[in-house]
Amino acid sequence: MEMQYTRRKATAIIGAGLGAPASIGSARAQNYPSQDVRAVCAFAPGSGADVLARSVVERLRPLMNRTIIVENKPGANGNIACEYVARSKPDGHTILLHAASATASNMYLYKKPPFDAVRDFQLAATINRQPYMVVIAANRPWKNLDELTAHLRERGDKASYGIANPMTAVLGETYKKAFDLKAVQVSYRSGPDGLNDLASGNLDFMTLDPVLAMAQAREGRVRILAASTKDRLSVVPNVPTLHEQGAKDVDIVGWWAAHVPAATPRPIVEQLGKWVTQVIEMPEMREFFAKIGGEPFVNSPDASQRLFVREVDVWKDYIRVAQIEPQ
Repeated sequence: MEMQYTRRKATAIIGAGLGAPASIGSARAQNYPSQDVRAVCAFAPGSGADVLARSVVERLRPLMNRTIIVENKPGANGNIACEYVARSKPDGHTILLHAASATASNMYLYKKPPFDAVRDFQLAATINRQPYMVVIAANRPWKNLDELTAHLRERGDKASYGIANPMTAVLGETYKKAFDLKAVQVSYRSGPDGLNDLASGNLDFMTLDPVLAMAQAREGRVRILAASTKDRLSVVPNVPTLHEQGAKDVDIVGWWAAHVPAATPRPIVEQLGKWVTQVIEMPEMREFFAKIGGEPFVNSPDASQRLFVREVDVWKDYIRVAQIEPQ
């Protein structure tokens, strides 16, 4: 499925998402929220995504002065939750707290996604951003990415690495392409499922989400050799990036945002965006993001939507590089 967004079209889409008549929108915003709010999470209770969503919601409640109910709608790599919110009433009372990078990538991971990411959503605010990571077992001898790369070249197609989701698959294949490696990809249902194979030497490396990677590193089970972002993040300043180690232009970032239906009136979007930004700028949220390998990511609704439009195009290229067939 291909979608080409020109700058003019992107601007039109952004405007459409915020384009309700000002007088009507302002009146609604004055009374917003006028009922209980549903914050939708695309993963199961107790998951890392659920913990993040509930951390945001807990601090939104006093700002919005309303009951906010977290609704978990897991399945189809987030598509169930995305479709639910995209089709909900555009009044700001149903919010998707989800990785915008995942919303974007699903446009190309599925032959017939049940929503159009840019047409159906307006982002009220970005929340946080975090890298994915290349890790090895702590008992392996390689001290840096150069040494791992040399080992993988020597092993050729006898080398292998583990992944657990499309994001980590893209990182692994991007690393391979950048250094012309032949390592075989092994897919697991979840990151923890592959850790025993990593520790036993059945895998040479894994690409992991930062929550799991940092937790395992703190316990001394893995070493983090590279992060997927172009520039180092403040939360992991000592972890070099793939870009600086020779994989030029690699900048794979997982970032969260508050999504609402595209037709939500602009004043409501702006007010929600202000509240979300207040939350993520709280010191305790900065500490929370640091623990999961991320940092606060602040953008206005317009800036958030521009990033989102770009993200959809970027993930088209990433999925192609990773040679992932749409489901």
